[in-house]
Amino acid sequence: MADVWFTTTEKIHQIIEMGPIKNIFNWGRKNSVYFLMQPMGCCGVEMFVFGAAPYDCTRFGCMPRNTPRQTDVMIISGYITRKYLPVIKNLWEQMVEPKWCVAIGECAISGGPFYDSYNIIQNTADYFPIDVFVPGCPPGQSSSLRPLMNLQEKIKQRKDKRGY
Repeated sequence: MADVWFTTTEKIHQIIEMGPIKNIFNWGRKNSVYFLMQPMGCCGVEMFVFGAAPYDCTRFGCMPRNTPRQTDVMIISGYITRKYLPVIKNLWEQMVEPKWCVAIGECAISGGPFYDSYNIIQNTADYFPIDVFVPGCPPGQSSSLRPLMNLQEKIKQRKDKRGY
């Protein structure tokens, strides 16, 4: 009888880390970015146009999904109220690893014109690990494509924060 070779999860992870298998995984992740949108206010309207015909995001491998269990990128566009924050955190926790987050618009980054308001979150980076920031109030549709392309390069070069 031939020797039976047993392996552990740790050994499989070591094999993935040392070889080109990780490059293949990152190539697949780069070319199939499924995102979950959290549109609020005027930045949310700009994000809806991002999926329409003139700025068709699917030709770049970026497709919107309806459930957090099928996505790997959360796009936060617009303001986040304190009442809505637990819902977004719950959606973030339901997403599978590896996952990334993009903040689009001044409201998502720093509170925007609602900075002094008691019910608007001023800094989303305190609650989510933001990988790409897109400034603007509101940023145009063409600037919605740039962060996803930057995120794709980050995934390809393995420069994300979590090291996957």
